Amino acid sequence: QVQLVESGGGLVQAGGSLRLSCAASGMIFSISAMSWYRQTPRKQRDLVATISGIGSTNYADSVKGRFTISRNNAKNTVYLQMNNLTPEDTAGYYCKTRYWEEDYWGQGTQVTVST
Repeated sequence: QVQLVESGGGLVQAGGSLRLSCAASGMIFSISAMSWYRQTPRKQRDLVATISGIGSTNYADSVKGRFTISRNNAKNTVYLQMNNLTPEDTAGYYCKTRYWEEDYWGQGTQVTVST
């Protein structure tokens, strides 16, 4: 069974950085695209970044130049490095993959950016 476990969220001041991690199990990680989404209570869950199995990346316009998605296939882990954070980045961040035509989500990790 596919499991995704996020970690690394927390409280940070505006302009600061955080690195989120998502550890995957129960799947062939190296061939699977992985994504990070974020959600606030008043908004839908929005795509932040995606990385393919071969390392191609895509980002939402709002995070381009500040966030970097990467993966370590030996550790079955995907990362989201977030720099120059602003209060607008405050959200629950969720890891997601699509495997054998099923979507799998992690439990999420909260990121709060203070002014």
